[in-house]
Amino acid sequence: MNILLHAEFFWLNRKNLALSTAGGHAELALISLKMEILTAIITISDRASQGHYEDMGGPALKKAVQEYGWKVLSEQVVPDECLAIQKAIRKAMNQGSQLILTTGGTGIAPRDVTPEAIMEMADRDLPGFGETMRRESLQITPNAILSRNLAATIGNNLIIALPGKPSGAVECLGFVHKAIPHTVKVLQGIPSSC
Repeated sequence: MNILLHAEFFWLNRKNLALSTAGGHAELALISLKMEILTAIITISDRASQGHYEDMGGPALKKAVQEYGWKVLSEQVVPDECLAIQKAIRKAMNQGSQLILTTGGTGIAPRDVTPEAIMEMADRDLPGFGETMRRESLQITPNAILSRNLAATIGNNLIIALPGKPSGAVECLGFVHKAIPHTVKVLQGIPSSC
């Protein structure tokens, strides 16, 4: 019996199996259910939003998102202000995003307000995401203990707040990316098993 794998990402259940007897031998094929996650990226930075320096975090996240096979619907750059962040999140939701990634504003500087902006809107906090990002980041830098990365749900959207440093944002997304498809499926009401 030959087993054919048609994609990197798949969920295995009875509906994902197909049996073919073509050519006189049986082949069991795993039918791919690769999930195209509709993603928005929001860079939160006073200086980048004012054009004082080029946004590097958003493009780095875009590349990572595309490597995971997800689709980037929109990219925005906004200042470190709660109302601007919340407006950008609402815009991304209205554009059909299922996953909203923010980069920046998760530290402890006075203008780092991303967690507060998100939690004012959130329906549910998902502490495991932030805990995992901090735990794994501590293996790289002791300063990770200062990070306030988090994830939350707003309606049927998953929001993840990542660090502003491009390498930190991509690393933290990498630490949690395997949990994202299942989370998005559950939020979208797609039947899924744990």
